[in-house]
Order: sequence, then C-alpha cells, then structure tokens
Amino acid sequence: MAKQNVAEQFVDILARAGVKRMYGVVGDSLNPVVDAIRRNSAIDWIHVRHEETAAFAAGAEAQITGSLAACAGSCGPGNLHLINGLYDAHRSMAPVLALASHIPSSEIGLGYFQETHPELLFQECSHYNEMISNPEQMPRLLQTAIQHAIGRGGVSVVSMPGDVASKPAPEKSIEHALVTARPTVRPGDDEIDKLCRMVDEAKRVTLFCGSGTAGAHAEVMEFAEKIKSPVGHALRGKEWIQYDNPYDVGMSGLLGYGAAYEATNECDLLVLLGTDFPYNAFLPDDVKIVQVDVRPEHLGRRSKLDLAVWGDVRETLRCLTPRVKPKSDRKFLDRMLKKHANALEGVVKAYTRKVEKHVPIHPEYVASVLDDMADDDAVFTVDTGMNNVWAARYLTPNGKRRVIGSFSHGSMANALPQAIGAQFTDLNRQVVAMSGDGGFSMLMGDFLTLVQHDLPVKVVLFNNSSLGMVELEMLVAGLPSYGTTNKNPDFAAIARAAGAYGVRVEKPKQLQSALKDAFKHKGPALVDVVTDPNALSIPPKISADMVTGFALSASKIVLDGGVGRMLQMARSNLRNVPRP
Repeated sequence: MAKQNVAEQFVDILARAGVKRMYGVVGDSLNPVVDAIRRNSAIDWIHVRHEETAAFAAGAEAQITGSLAACAGSCGPGNLHLINGLYDAHRSMAPVLALASHIPSSEIGLGYFQETHPELLFQECSHYNEMISNPEQMPRLLQTAIQHAIGRGGVSVVSMPGDVASKPAPEKSIEHALVTARPTVRPGDDEIDKLCRMVDEAKRVTLFCGSGTAGAHAEVMEFAEKIKSPVGHALRGKEWIQYDNPYDVGMSGLLGYGAAYEATNECDLLVLLGTDFPYNAFLPDDVKIVQVDVRPEHLGRRSKLDLAVWGDVRETLRCLTPRVKPKSDRKFLDRMLKKHANALEGVVKAYTRKVEKHVPIHPEYVASVLDDMADDDAVFTVDTGMNNVWAARYLTPNGKRRVIGSFSHGSMANALPQAIGAQFTDLNRQVVAMSGDGGFSMLMGDFLTLVQHDLPVKVVLFNNSSLGMVELEMLVAGLPSYGTTNKNPDFAAIARAAGAYGVRVEKPKQLQSALKDAFKHKGPALVDVVTDPNALSIPPKISADMVTGFALSASKIVLDGGVGRMLQMARSNLRNVPRP
C-alpha cells in the first residue's frame, strides 16, 4: 500500500470530521490537496469562480447543516479572496475550516512571488489560525483547528505550503476521536435562582429573542405563557421565534416594526435570550436587564446587565420555567399585543394600492408574492441592503423555512454564493436567492457556478438600478445621493446566454407567472424584476436626530413600509386578549 502524503491525510481527516465538500478555486500550491480530493470519494471539490464565493458558500452550508464545512484558496491572492466570506461565517458562528495554501516553505519571508502572511491576515476572523510548516504537525494541528471551529462556533484557518502538502505523512501520527458536535451549556443553580427571583418580582417582563433561540421555540412559548410576557425578536431571531407565537410583538432594530420597541422599553424586566443585538439606541437604559447567552463574551457588551447568565437558551429555560411562579395578570401583554396590531394596521397600504398598475413594480409586492409562492420548507438567502427590509417584513417563517443573510457582518453580494452552499446540502429543496442588482453584479461571475453544477437555485433579482440602502442612508443624513446609480444590463438575457432560464419582469401582472415558471424549471433560473427605486418614502423634514444616521426616530419614519402577512398573525393573536 502506497504511503500517504500530508495532503491525503489532511483530506481524510476532514472526511472523518463530516466534511462533504470543499469549495474553492484550484491553483499551484493548492494542487496536492485538490488531487487528494479527486481520489477520495468521501469529499467533493466544488469549483467556484471566486474564492469569496467559496467562503460564503461554506458558511451557508454550515448554517444549514450545523456541521463543519470547508473552503480553500491558493497561495497569496487566492486565499486573500476568502477573507470577506470568512468574516461573515465567523460572525454568524458557522463552523468553517479554511485552507489557505502557501508559497514554498523555503521561500517564506523572502518576498517570493505571491507571498502573503495568512497567519496574520486571518487573525481577526478566526478562533484558530496556524501554519503547518512540518509534516510532523499533522494530524494534531488540523484536529485542533477542527475542534476550535466546531466547539467555539466559527472559523479556523490552516495555512500550508504546497511542498509540505506533497511530503510523506508521519508514520506514527496520532489521530484521536474528533469533536463533531457542540454540547449544551446549563447555567449553575445560583444563576437560575437569581433569575427566578427577578422574574417573580417583576410585574412586566418582556422577552427579546435572537438566533440563540434556535431549537428552543417550545421552551420560549411555555415560558412566555407562564409569565404572560410579550415576545419580540431581532432580525436573526425571526425565523426561530415568530411563527406559532401568540405573544409576538414584532421586531426591533433598524428594520423593526410593530410594538417590539415599546415592549422592550416599557417593561420592568427585559430578558435577552440568545441575542447579540448591536443597536444600543433601541435598548432601554432604565429597566432591569438579564441576558442569557451560550457565549460569555457576548454578555453585557451591548447594555448594562443586572444579571448575566452563561447558558444555552433551551437548557436555561428548561431549568427556569418550572421554578418561576405563574403570573395571572395579562394587562401588559394584552396592551402590547393591541399596540402591535394597531402599528401594523397603518402600514399595510404600502403595496396594496393599485399594485397592478404601478410601474416600476413595488418591491414590497414582489416580496409578498414570493412569500406566497415559495415552498413551505424553502431556504431564502438575502442580500444586504433593501432586501433585508423585504425579507424582514414579508417572509413568513413557519419552523421549516430558513432565512440566511449577512445579518451580522453586513456584506454585499452574499445571497448568490450562500444559495450555492445551501443548495448543495439538498438538491431537492427549493433555494431562493433574494438578490439586489448591486450585490448580484458584484459576484455575478458565480452565476456560472450554478450552471456548471446544474444547481436549481432560483435568483429573484430586485433590480432598482441603484444602491437603495446607501441612497437612503445619505438622504437620512441630509446628504444628496451620489454614486448610487447602476447602469444595468438585461440580467435575464445574461442568464439565458449562460445557459440558464432567464425572464425579465417589468409589469406587475407578469410577476406570478414568471415566478411560477422559474420555480417549475429544473435547473438554475433568474427572474429579473424591475422595481421602484423610490419604494421607501423619505420624510419631508430632516430632523436633527436623522443627521446622525439611522437614529431611532429616523428609522421609525423612513422604514414605515408594508408588513405582509404579519398583520394577519397580529390580528389572530388579538383573539387571545380577553374582552371587557
């Protein structure tokens, strides 16, 4: 039997850790690893057109599966391209192993062709970042990197010179059992007792939920029912907590709606569950705050806490709920539910009036129709910018759908590459990329990746020929918009030229049939929808608060748009309010 080289051992360990694919672009120093993948049936090499796409795709795959995903870039410029997607994966707590191949080991430090220092470059967007400079470091270094990515939730980067990858693997290397799943973390009894006392003493409790409530929907609902608490959420908490929620009061933050802001500011105890919500202006400074988070470094970095609880949300609530005293007073909850419904009543008109005649098409209308027509278990990937607004307000979660975006890092061009990673996890599941024309055109080359791999991703392009969110930011700050206009081609024609299905929609009456045909198409498809760049109204008077950017008053006025089916949910929840 031929002796393994380091590259082959590297690939074998990744396969043992559950990695199914490695996304990247082949080249020079990376060739030994790519060749090892070619000869290993357990892992596929996914050829993309840009390494940034590789990192975004790996991050999306990790978020969908909860398992380790991998990407790679060749030496110098190749692995440099990974960095933006790795930042996004790291800030999304997606377990990703990135291979940054390196120049020949004998030339490091001598200004060689394409030389960079990946062990320095990736330091800020990784939990672990080390170089394999000697075969004897294998497999311990790679195993350590894998355990950092999985155990801490985020990115590990391993750099390796091509010549080291080609060397024989050590004969008596130690391969131990790998950590492939994270444990749950239960708070200590003292913290549970303190939290229990605070909940019992409070008359008005509000729960505010983030992505850390994934898998804890039942526990949050049971707790809210017992203490009669309204439940709000951040954008990343929407998919996990909004559905089947009779206590829902909407979303807070820059894209917020409903009564979430009032509920978090008018309570006397605010419980933050699994959220690293970054917008301090929306959090109260005159009520008691408790934060529960599985990552202790998140505790207290956004607001002053009266109690910090280090623990998994589900396990914390399983310990807490049986101990708290049930509350019978629903006055605060019912008042917030009524406020929520009333707030939504006033904004539904944004896309319901004369939509069949409005040209360019209301983007709100596009998002609403898309929400109705998409599968119950669809995965939506959402570009940063105005598409975040439409996703937040029109996509209806149900416990089976997923919504993935660059919600913490805020990068442009994320939707298409994330759709690639999401689709590879299940070729039979509907994946819809909600792309903006700015983001799509930035990494448009990887639409060819859909064609090359025959991925049935459906790209719904909100084409307003502008960087809409940037333009809005300028206007809110009292600045004239400048440099925000895009001169766009017919994107549908480009899709057809690439060998995919493409259709352009310019009138509202064309939309439903276009989406229906695209969804029926077995391969990749692009629906280029020409939308109204003036979808969000600008207030007639720019206030002093608005000059600072997205201040609270600005966002409440400027982002006063439609809310899709959320009004129906709010009306339904009002049935729980006792009538006098």
